[in-house]
Amino acid sequence: MSESAEGGRRKRADAQRNLGTLLQAAKTVFAISGVDAPVREIADRAGVGIGTLYRHFPTRADLIAAVFRQEMDSCAEAAETLAAAHPPFETLSLWMDRFVELAATKRGLAAALHSGDPAFEALPARREQRLVPAFQALFAAAVAAGEIRGDVDAAGFLNAVARLCMSSDDQARRMVGVLVDGLRYGPR
Repeated sequence: MSESAEGGRRKRADAQRNLGTLLQAAKTVFAISGVDAPVREIADRAGVGIGTLYRHFPTRADLIAAVFRQEMDSCAEAAETLAAAHPPFETLSLWMDRFVELAATKRGLAAALHSGDPAFEALPARREQRLVPAFQALFAAAVAAGEIRGDVDAAGFLNAVARLCMSSDDQARRMVGVLVDGLRYGPR
């Protein structure tokens, strides 16, 4: 058994596997069919019964919030992994690609996330606790290495990238690449 994220309860290994499989299936189904896709489709893709889905996620909002939490955590954790394998500027660029993927997930979930449902209330704080510090560490490392300019506010830069990501995936990816590349050049 392993520790659960909810209140320290322990979950059986198969329950943990089911949870991970459900979250991946939901992410895929949401990307294809939107957040209003039938939950039966998610359960079928995950290879579990509908009761298993509802046992983990009593409401659709709970499932949507869990998918987005998992994506934020995955993006934040990628910072450390990338930093261990790449030079600072390359790490920053690769992490920005991962952030664009996260923003694409959010774009698909945006209407639900802004619905006022209490299941989504903790998500902005999670962004500030997980994503912002991960990015600031990568940004600071690139500045310290002399690979990017140091006169740009990291949090402001991340917010600008998030705004760019409101457009289509391909356009956002290209524009974020241009913005990140611009960090390498100092003011004239």
